[in-house]
Amino acid sequence: QVQLVESGGGLVQPGGSLRLSCAVSGRLFTIYTMGWYRQAPGKERELVAQSTRDDRTTYADSVKGRFIISRDHGMNAVHLQMNNLKPDDTAVYYCNVVLFGAETFWGQGTQVTVSS
Repeated sequence: QVQLVESGGGLVQPGGSLRLSCAVSGRLFTIYTMGWYRQAPGKERELVAQSTRDDRTTYADSVKGRFIISRDHGMNAVHLQMNNLKPDDTAVYYCNVVLFGAETFWGQGTQVTVSS
């Protein structure tokens, strides 16, 4: 099992920044990917950014150049630095971990609201 605890959401003005963090515990040696998804009201959950154990990263086109994903070497935390935030970034953000056997775990979600 893997446990995920998110922090760092909140309200920010357009153009502002936020940093999300996800603390991970459990079978860390079995983790293959760590990442962030988001779900806005009335929309499907979508991938925001993902990092694999062998350091490959993926970003949604809508956040490229603005968001940066990073993770601790021990796979015990993953972070999302969000810069130049836009109202369209408003969503609940979920930490996601996928094990080598494809078992998937989700955090509880943290609200990010971008509004003036």
